[in-house]
Amino acid sequence: MNVYDAQRMADVLAPEGYAAAAHLEEADLVVLNTCHIRERASEKVFSELGKLRALKAERAKAGQETKIVVAGCVAQAEGAEIFRRQKAVDVVVGPQSYHRLPELLRRAESSRAVLDTDFPAVSKFDHLVAPAPAAIRKRGVTAFVTVQEGCDKFCTFCVVPYTRGAEDSRPVEDIAAEVEMLAAAGVREVNLIGQNVNAYHGQMQGGAAASLAALMARIGSVPGIARIRYTTSHPGDMDASLIRAHRDQPKLMPFLHLPVQSGSNAILARMNRKHTRADYIALAGEIRAARPDIALSSDFIVGFPGETEEDFGATLELIEHIVFASAFSFKYSPRPGTPAAELDDQIPEAVKVERLSRLQTLLDQQRYAFNRKMVGRVLDVLIEKPGRHKGQIAGKSPYLQPVLMDGSAERIGEIVSVEIVSAEGNSLFGRPLPEQPAREALR
Repeated sequence: MNVYDAQRMADVLAPEGYAAAAHLEEADLVVLNTCHIRERASEKVFSELGKLRALKAERAKAGQETKIVVAGCVAQAEGAEIFRRQKAVDVVVGPQSYHRLPELLRRAESSRAVLDTDFPAVSKFDHLVAPAPAAIRKRGVTAFVTVQEGCDKFCTFCVVPYTRGAEDSRPVEDIAAEVEMLAAAGVREVNLIGQNVNAYHGQMQGGAAASLAALMARIGSVPGIARIRYTTSHPGDMDASLIRAHRDQPKLMPFLHLPVQSGSNAILARMNRKHTRADYIALAGEIRAARPDIALSSDFIVGFPGETEEDFGATLELIEHIVFASAFSFKYSPRPGTPAAELDDQIPEAVKVERLSRLQTLLDQQRYAFNRKMVGRVLDVLIEKPGRHKGQIAGKSPYLQPVLMDGSAERIGEIVSVEIVSAEGNSLFGRPLPEQPAREALR
């Protein structure tokens, strides 16, 4: 979502004469797009602002003006605090108001500090600016497309409902029009994104609400689009139609990010996740029954308030039972204003560090094993860019694994059948088989 929002801000600023600077030191405008999910990310904002303040002062000595904008969820949550701690900031803008960025910059010409963190009555989707075809081509053959924003789940650890607001979905045909524009500019794969994307309920022609599965059926009909992905999902919104889409929609890739957060029922209840360990295991079984070759990814939080060693052990047992192709894992980070931050039984930092190490060791073992299982198989790889070395190209497997191989950059945008010859922790290495026609994802 942050990548997509950054691109949208660039699209809004382009008609105002702004273009991306090759180097930070050359920028007349610096936009710091921020995340508030964890304390470390939030504190990094203020560290970066200290460096930007020095850059702004240095450019001012040379008679060059530099505007500094803080955007995103830290801006939404801590707007006044940003201005208090860093006087060099000119504009603070929340996620709902990116379309007003040119106006805010004009206001900053006559005001030292401009703050816009309101939640407008109208959807921000109404103000999306279409990127120029040249900008789309520069971004590559894959693209994020926002279809939903906000979350109504109110997990006790999470700031998203407070910084992104209530769930809101774009109309189906608005999304389809954007995808058609992307396809016309050479995009082959779209990743449908939202804070809780499988809660999508956008309006169809005629006024009825569409499910995410119905939206993907519409996207799948767009000529040129060969692959569809979506993220991030909540287990509670993984309905039967979406599970069937994994079985029936050939363009939907066999990779699903489905956050569970913990394997302990007690901790899941304290997190207000609204699902149990058994619910998640049963759901994973249904999904795999519909699409046997699907790979699952997840999120885990260790050291949530009140987590005992037995609770943590239940998480390790869940991981061993499900087996994940990849995962994101974090130490619990108290976020101001969330219910979990007020709980008394916070876990000592040393305990969180030790548990995270054990968790990541197990997850890394599973990821390495999954990658090694690809050796000797033929995968369809979407070529996205030149590789690390001359004469090398790189792309993604159906399972979102980076794949490197020898080949010409002229093949960027093609889906190539590739025999995987070796695997490292994070990448696969393959040999293209040009004599074989590109196939659908492994079935």
